Amino acid sequence: MPSENTQIIMADLTKRGQKALEFAKVRMKNENMEYTELREALDHYLSNWHDYTHAGLFSLACEAVGGNPDDSVSIQASLAMIAAAFDLHDDILDQSETKHAQPTVYGKFGEELTLLLGNAFLIQGFMFITKTIAENSPSKMQETLLTLKTNLFEVGNAHALELGLKGKKVAEPKKYMDFIKKKAASIEADMCLGAIFGGGTETEIKALSQYGIILGILATLREEFIDIYETEELFQKINIERLPIPLVFAMQNEKTKMEINEIILKGKFSPKDSERLIKKVFETKEVKKLKREMEEYATEAIDLLCILQGKAFRQQLNLLVSSMLEDL
Repeated sequence: MPSENTQIIMADLTKRGQKALEFAKVRMKNENMEYTELREALDHYLSNWHDYTHAGLFSLACEAVGGNPDDSVSIQASLAMIAAAFDLHDDILDQSETKHAQPTVYGKFGEELTLLLGNAFLIQGFMFITKTIAENSPSKMQETLLTLKTNLFEVGNAHALELGLKGKKVAEPKKYMDFIKKKAASIEADMCLGAIFGGGTETEIKALSQYGIILGILATLREEFIDIYETEELFQKINIERLPIPLVFAMQNEKTKMEINEIILKGKFSPKDSERLIKKVFETKEVKKLKREMEEYATEAIDLLCILQGKAFRQQLNLLVSSMLEDL
């Protein structure tokens, strides 16, 4: 069960992102999709679309520099659409048939419709963000599109690196960390654009962008640790995708590597195997060192917040990054 701090943070991001997500859902529902199955795939995705993170982080960054998030709901909605496109395409790459005990579009409708639906979200997201900026903030057009292009290409590079790790039972930790750092560009974009549209100074925009990178790294690493505890997700990662990062670090220890291989090479493993694996992974000095590095990242992110004027927002952002370390 999530800690009290995590629950508070998620409730705040949900509240912040709700208006933008509902706005995005209405925009997508109003699109003309003549093919019945594609419309059904869209309805299925929308009914399970609860990702408030991107809009919520944009809103938080915007308000932290003195802006009003309600003035840029359409921008937040556009970012949510673009993130949804990446999510759909990512399910194809990972062959993810279920998420949170629900079938994905890929699992229910197949690869082709998932690809087409992802394209629809991507087209709508970019069309809507350029239209909105042109009508309301034309002076921010170049900076916004350059930020999006740079960061989304970095996320694309992350997925490409991840593909190169697919199916490998042995890999260098550095390669995994390279992909994690590139993937963090998605959160960097949310924070950077929130600060831009909130009217932040150049120093504030730079600090929140860097904070976003660190938050993205920690959030992804946290998910990797959580995957170790979830038997089904762990099985999916090991046999279809790639090894979770804590396993990669633990396997740098030769003795532990042999013991882990003995478990994961079975193909299928029992809850008892899973418990044994968890114990082996978390007792290694390599994984303990990784957790210490995560703590150092969190400290660096908190130091970046001193530039912000509002104490309440500094505390909120401090709590957000600190929550990435809880219960690991």
